[in-house]
Amino acid sequence: MITEAERKMQFLFALRSNGITEASVLSAMEKIDRGLFVRGLFADRAYEDVPLPIECGQTISQPSVVGIMTQALRISPRNKILEVGTGSGYQASILGLLARRVYTVERHRKLVQEAKLLIESLDSANITCILSDGSYGLPDQAPFDRILVTAAAEDPPSPLMAQLKVGGIMVLPVGQSDTVQNLIRVTRTENGYEYDDIREVRFVPLVEGLGKDF
Repeated sequence: MITEAERKMQFLFALRSNGITEASVLSAMEKIDRGLFVRGLFADRAYEDVPLPIECGQTISQPSVVGIMTQALRISPRNKILEVGTGSGYQASILGLLARRVYTVERHRKLVQEAKLLIESLDSANITCILSDGSYGLPDQAPFDRILVTAAAEDPPSPLMAQLKVGGIMVLPVGQSDTVQNLIRVTRTENGYEYDDIREVRFVPLVEGLGKDF
């Protein structure tokens, strides 16, 4: 039977094998236990490098993709971050260890409630979970140093682009929801925006409006 220590070693090895080399990102991902965020039938697969279903038809991203997106943000400890798509709260919890402030928005009430409870249990006082239509960002708290979008749009949403500080970075998947998407990094400059391709990914689509939670 595999021990907890062996499982953690395998988990970190999978991250490094996929190009996550930044010490602060690896440290944050080691501290945040993905097992807390995966429940039910898939709980025993929490430490595998695969995406898994969660409630409301959403997914928790595979750890290597979480690591790649986090590393691509180039976070500094003074950053204020907006995450669009709270999901299980796993990604937000990692961001909370790296940044000064994290605002995470989610369209499904049930996911917001459960993520809040989990994040509170980790004493992550710098993370705020909000029920909101993430495609419009969070104008009341803008501008942001970093924006992370965990659902795919055909193009970077213009409200999110506008809420990015000059010098700020946004990482998001773009492309049709039923095809392979590209993970890109958008950097806002004094003169506009610069775009970098990172890798191919597959995410749930970015949907406008609030979810119909029962």
